[in-house]
Order: sequence, then structure tokens, then C-alpha cells
Amino acid sequence: MAISVCEVSLTESALDLPEAENDPGAGAVVVFWGAVRASEEGREIAGIEYEAHPTMAEHQMRIVAESASDKFDVREIFIRHRIGFVAVAQPSVVVRVTSGHRAAAFAACQWIMDELKRVVPIWKHPVFKENTAGAPV
Repeated sequence: MAISVCEVSLTESALDLPEAENDPGAGAVVVFWGAVRASEEGREIAGIEYEAHPTMAEHQMRIVAESASDKFDVREIFIRHRIGFVAVAQPSVVVRVTSGHRAAAFAACQWIMDELKRVVPIWKHPVFKENTAGAPV
């Protein structure tokens, strides 16, 4: 099955997820929300500052999505990644994969996340909380 929809983008806005198309051939919709954890390197953080080379990052995200569509039997792939400051507990990335069957949707979603971390030029810089004396916690 050829992919019918592929959408990738970077945004500074809070993440939302557009509703999936009413696709009678879709038996599975898998959504992954990647949220910012409360600690990095064993230290408490306020959030993460994400930076990217936007043109290159979106290009690589599209390659990842298209590669996933070739590798897995999927109907739709949606990838959106935040840039700028993302506070603890807020989502920094969302991936939605629609497929005829759950196995393909789960496998594609996991593969996409692994590839995004491996090849897309998005860099994260933790913003560490400070104690009252001004020293990092």
C-alpha cells in the first residue's frame, strides 16, 4: 500500500494533533507523544531548549517518513517536532502512524522515533533549575 498522507514540520507552538482522516482501510492509529522529563544528567530541569537547522531538519524528517512508508505497510505518517523552549511535562515531539494493522503501525512508529533521534539535526539543551543561592541544583 502506498502512503496516502505524509506531513512533517517543526514548530515553536505547543503541539496538537490534527484529527486522523476517516479512513475505512485504517485498522490502527498509533500516536507517540514525547514529553520532556523532569531531569537530565541526574539534575532537575525546567525544560529543554531545542534548536534546529529548519530546512535541513524538515528535509531529514521527510526522508524518515518516506523511508518508513517504504519499509512498513502504512497509510499515513504525521511528524511534528517543537523547537524553542519546551517546559517539563510538555510534549516536544508527536508521531502518528495510521495503518491497516496494528503491528505495522507500532513498528513504524518506533522505527521513526529511532531514526528521528539518529539523523535529524535537532539539538537539545537542558535548562537546569537553580537553587536559591544561584548555583545549579
